[in-house]
Amino acid sequence: MRLELQFHIQKMYINKSKINIPKLLIDILTTLQDSGYKPYLVGGCVRDFLLNKAVKDFDIEVFGIENLENLKLILEKYTKVHDIGKSFGVLKINIDDFDIDFSIPRVEKKVGKTHKSFEIKLLSNLNIKKAAKRRDFTINAIYYDYFKDSFIDPFDGIKDLKKRKIRYIDKKSFVEDSLRVFRAFGFASRFDFKITKKTKQLLKTIIKSGELNNLSKERVFEELKKLLLKSKKPSVGLKLLDEFQIFKISFVKKYKAIDKLSKIFENRDIDLKRALVLYFVVLLKDEKEEDVFEFLSKITSDKKFINSVVSLCKESLENDIISLKKQSLNIVLEDLIFVEMAFGNKDIDLILQKCEESDILNKALKPHIMGVDLLDLGFTPSGDFKNILNFAMDLQIEENLSKDELRGRIMKSFIK
Repeated sequence: MRLELQFHIQKMYINKSKINIPKLLIDILTTLQDSGYKPYLVGGCVRDFLLNKAVKDFDIEVFGIENLENLKLILEKYTKVHDIGKSFGVLKINIDDFDIDFSIPRVEKKVGKTHKSFEIKLLSNLNIKKAAKRRDFTINAIYYDYFKDSFIDPFDGIKDLKKRKIRYIDKKSFVEDSLRVFRAFGFASRFDFKITKKTKQLLKTIIKSGELNNLSKERVFEELKKLLLKSKKPSVGLKLLDEFQIFKISFVKKYKAIDKLSKIFENRDIDLKRALVLYFVVLLKDEKEEDVFEFLSKITSDKKFINSVVSLCKESLENDIISLKKQSLNIVLEDLIFVEMAFGNKDIDLILQKCEESDILNKALKPHIMGVDLLDLGFTPSGDFKNILNFAMDLQIEENLSKDELRGRIMKSFIK
């Protein structure tokens, strides 16, 4: 049965163009519409479109459809369906580079302490205002009707976008998900928005309840990752983390450096995993090693990530080519250069020049002598190979010897 809408349909655009939707998704929406159901785009894709930001993923809420099985049957005509979010009434598909979630309107009730401890009721004929009530902020509760090219905005989210505000929707449901503390800080940082006074009061209520302790590391880390990687000024979010005393470590001395690092990365095609390590190095630089390890261990179980941050936090650059060559054997010098640039190291241009001249900016110093060279000199493979190679590398660095000079020194020192 086709639903009758009882809400004010808005034509209030911030972005004047129409949302650009992949053709296959349009086909799916059309099939749903022609089948008597009512699909709407909602959440981050609508919010980002209105803010003139690139839409990365899509959330589609389908009204009037009886159950997930019927929805899945329609989706499977077009592509593979993942039901990883099925317990929450969500089905996932991938089109091109987009992740697309399809859901049925639902109401939620918290029945435990973890993020999975919610009682979910799918109510396909729920009206939009009641369906949107479970969402966190008004800016994430704007619905878009592709076929009418219009917005349904039950909680004045468009007005809050224009006023650059983060405002909660429903007091009761808001405090049931403690992750909303980190989401509020993340949105404020990513969009440079202000959190309303009443919303801040609710955030404090959540924090005082101790519910943050029940959040999984993975969920917290994901929000911190978005805060750092998606903000032009991550300091906005860091100031909120400090204001609400979320962590034992304060970031107050790192605000300027973290924004500088964000600026450095702005026009560089840098791997996001690498960038994230460097953001945390800047955040935790000069802290005690045990404090750095404790902080990271509370937000992630990724040992490789933790070790990368901890090891880089201990390093510093010297304007000395011998030291730089030695460091290149253990770390990527450009990583440390980015960190030093963020903190305004005055010698960084000279250091950068020396690294480029020695071709060690993004790779380890290339050894003149390798195992094959020792074989050419008549050595038999043995445990001594490593000692001889280390001997040659030390001479190459300390005395800047050529390959032929190193061969001579090896023959003199190791052949009797």
